Amino acid sequence: MAGDLLLDREVSVHYGQMYVESAGHEFQGGMAASFQGQVNGLCGAAVPGFLFLLTGTRTGRVGVAVELHRREPVLDDRWEDVVEVSFGLDGDGLTLTEWGGGGSYPLAVPGGAYRVRYCARGMTAGRRGGVPEKGHPPWDHYLLQLWPAPPAPDRVVRESTAAAAYWHRWARSLPPPPTPEQIAERERREAEARRRREADLRAAADRRRWGDRVPNDRLRRVGGNVRGMERVDMDLVFALAEADERTLRAVAHWAAESAYAAAGLTDRPWVAPALAALRDGRPLPPPFDDPLTVWRHLDGAALTTVRAYDGTHPRVSQQHAALPALFGAVEPDPLQAALDALFAAVVTHGEGFPGLLAEVRRAFPQLTAGGG
Repeated sequence: MAGDLLLDREVSVHYGQMYVESAGHEFQGGMAASFQGQVNGLCGAAVPGFLFLLTGTRTGRVGVAVELHRREPVLDDRWEDVVEVSFGLDGDGLTLTEWGGGGSYPLAVPGGAYRVRYCARGMTAGRRGGVPEKGHPPWDHYLLQLWPAPPAPDRVVRESTAAAAYWHRWARSLPPPPTPEQIAERERREAEARRRREADLRAAADRRRWGDRVPNDRLRRVGGNVRGMERVDMDLVFALAEADERTLRAVAHWAAESAYAAAGLTDRPWVAPALAALRDGRPLPPPFDDPLTVWRHLDGAALTTVRAYDGTHPRVSQQHAALPALFGAVEPDPLQAALDALFAAVVTHGEGFPGLLAEVRRAFPQLTAGGG
């Protein structure tokens, strides 16, 4: 009974190879992995979702036809070398692909379990003939037939050429494929090696960032301007990471007040209500309810400048540096609130920031436990 003809054309081959791939299966392991455990060396099916097809022609064009049948078709005597393999298709659709990302040809095959028959004619001519000249028909031709069938071992149905015999001997000489237990053990070792590498990388990053100190989980997780504060005063950062929430909120409020006072913003009509809200634990009122537009209140205002805290810029606007302190002070994470507000205060004070940090330690003597 005739099947559905899915493909009938000339296909380019290099290194005597072409492939059938299913979606979602990435080919891994190289040519040998496709043939491990098989008795045939023409159609490799050991890698799930992938067929590795060998041809007599090394470089050139071969004729290829693909048929889908409802049941096992009758074998045509014209085919000199014939092998069969089992193949499982998870989803719908296959693709016949050329070597090295060349042409690809879709094959409308529904998902399921299949028997695949790979038939070859002219392998000897293909091996000897070289690249066919333009207009010359291919030396060798191939037929791929698929039909629904349960899994079964691969087999050599017909062997007529030295080329096919060579590849069959090669496939049988390969070491057996790993057992499921061996695969599981290899994956376990690989996962353990990855964990060790990741742990080593984390430890190296920790040493670069914190030296011999061991940060707590709270410090590891915190966002915001923690890196900025670490560059300024690592002792204070570690002390804050161990402080209770009440102390952290108090430090955040203190830092915001200090920044706004240093910038001369405390008594501005549009600022005073926000500082009062911060003290009372209320949401920030306009214009601080919109971090994007609050900056406009500094347009045209008289500005004072300081030299940058790290010496990178001779003139930093204290008013622009201070504004983020309020937004930092109301961060949900109390540690981030303290760090963000403090860093904004550091930037606001500029090169005079050591006095600010000495003052915060006097105001919060419980933080001196982190001093060095």
